[in-house]
Amino acid sequence: MLDLFADTPPWQEPLAPGAVILRRRALACAAELIEGIEEVAARSPFRQMVTPGGYTMSVAMTNCGDVGWTTDMHGYLYAPVDPQTRQHWPAMPLAFRTLALECANEAGYPSFQPDACLINRYAPGAKLSLHQDKDEKELKAPIVSVSLGLPAVFQFGGLKRNDPLMRVLLEHGDVVVWGGASRLFYHGIQPLKDGHHPATGNLRYNLTFRHT
Repeated sequence: MLDLFADTPPWQEPLAPGAVILRRRALACAAELIEGIEEVAARSPFRQMVTPGGYTMSVAMTNCGDVGWTTDMHGYLYAPVDPQTRQHWPAMPLAFRTLALECANEAGYPSFQPDACLINRYAPGAKLSLHQDKDEKELKAPIVSVSLGLPAVFQFGGLKRNDPLMRVLLEHGDVVVWGGASRLFYHGIQPLKDGHHPATGNLRYNLTFRHT
């Protein structure tokens, strides 16, 4: 468990060309981020979205920002209005945006301007199958992904679904940034193991920032 090193300053671990893990980078502001998640979810509640093929995702999701990622019978899309509340998605909390900008800059993407933040909530057993983030019009912008709560195994592959996978443990406060040559690499989360984290109980949260 990387929590053995929780008292050490944040550090960087190269993951792939254009991709890096910023270990512990969000630890100092984690409480503020979790408070922001609660504020967003109070206005746009978490829900398990249904894919166009009729599959109910095990991960619960909500969004904040100018647009939010969602699904309908035609596919995946970004929309300014939450289809459940029929209101605009909540504004992105300042702490979210500040962290995303800082992490992108530290990873070598100083021009990143996120307009969407997808918030994933994992309960034990929830997973995210291998996929590419390709619903954005601007694929030159990186993805900034923040882990909070229970640890999870992050899978990071290549441009093809059957490319070899790296499996990396992500813990509370870790941030992964990928873009450039690895922007369209397949990635996912293995089923979350049961446990307890002092900040989130038996849950893991993931903030995924994009420029759509």
